[in-house]
Amino acid sequence: MLQDTAEDIGIYDVGDVYDAIYHGRGKDYRHETEVVVRHIRARKPEAAAVLDVGCGTGGHLRFLAEEFPHAEGIDLAEGMREVARRELPGVPVHAGDMRDFAMGRRYDAIVCLFCAVGNLSGTGELDRTLAAMARHLTPGGVIVLEPWWFPENFTPGHVGGSVITSGARTVARVSHTVRTGDFSSMEVHYVVAEPGTGVRHFSDVHPMALYTREQYEAAFRRAGCTVEHITGEYDGNGLFVGVQRWLP
Repeated sequence: MLQDTAEDIGIYDVGDVYDAIYHGRGKDYRHETEVVVRHIRARKPEAAAVLDVGCGTGGHLRFLAEEFPHAEGIDLAEGMREVARRELPGVPVHAGDMRDFAMGRRYDAIVCLFCAVGNLSGTGELDRTLAAMARHLTPGGVIVLEPWWFPENFTPGHVGGSVITSGARTVARVSHTVRTGDFSSMEVHYVVAEPGTGVRHFSDVHPMALYTREQYEAAFRRAGCTVEHITGEYDGNGLFVGVQRWLP
């Protein structure tokens, strides 16, 4: 029997389901991390401490922890942190908002991947986020940020779908994305089937900011960092890589 979930559940509340979807769709966290690490070491070869902002369930953090002596993550969603902490017991994972976090220490590199920055709203929040990252860098530290789509290469009306089976759980996901002003708005429906709980359905809507390349670059510079947009090495919209030169 198909049951709509009575409580207000979004995908970030159910980290196990989130993990099952993206691992089942073949997201290559290891390869992506290798690209990120290469750019960090090209700019700060002695880098030893890294912070993953918006770390989610720890898909990239797992491999960052293999590459650097010290790795930590922060995420706003409890459902994501729970999975990351369970899967990475030796890696600190903190509750934190990328717009204004205080870790009490500095890092040689800070990364923000899987388009997590798209969850921000307006250039003011983008500025606050880059400034918070820059404040946590050691001199010459590196920021690596994966953007969401730019306004000019976003595809309105896109429909996506997948069905995956992970262990005894099967998850179907369908989505439809439209543009509303400076945001993409993705409506996603999930059907989750498990032997112990039967079949349930929930949905959520993800508004994601369509910042321009120039807006990202300006935010890096206002935070006291140089910035390069790297394409051709990383799926999606590439990476922004910045190096701290001065604190704002």
